[in-house]
Amino acid sequence: MTLESENSKKLKNFFNDEYSSLKAYVNSRIKATASRDAEDIIQDVALKLFTGADRYSPINNVAGFVYNSIKNRIIDIMRSNRPQKQNSNDFKLQELAEVLYENTEDVYPEAIKKELKQAILSLKPSYRDIIIAIDFEGYTYKEVSSETGIPEGTLMSQRHRAIAILYKKLETKHIN
Repeated sequence: MTLESENSKKLKNFFNDEYSSLKAYVNSRIKATASRDAEDIIQDVALKLFTGADRYSPINNVAGFVYNSIKNRIIDIMRSNRPQKQNSNDFKLQELAEVLYENTEDVYPEAIKKELKQAILSLKPSYRDIIIAIDFEGYTYKEVSSETGIPEGTLMSQRHRAIAILYKKLETKHIN
């Protein structure tokens, strides 16, 4: 069996078996609107994966591959809808909470989002600015670097330190 047909077969089986789980995952990440429907997002990702299946090396972890693709598509949609600041910020808080709490399955309650907002606002300005620019406004390190003149590596280090500080602050408050 060729690589193309093996990847396509794995993807087809996964989408057939896990479609409702994928839909629940997408719905947990976004609020459905006319431009953001869970089924549309899944179909868009499936189409791209199936049309490019022959270009990928053998897909060993199909679930991780598909969920990562869906997560990236959701991020693309959220970035393209920047005028909807509140929904985008809620989504970005969710993502940042996932990074801090290393749990991608649970939906975080408003109390945790509120604590996270307060912790971000208490950061020193350079750390707060990089978190807001990268994690909330969707800028890339390259864009921030060209705008500020700060090297990309420095920005990455600042963001990493800011996330570590946020993690420690929230960990000491025993938020579960």
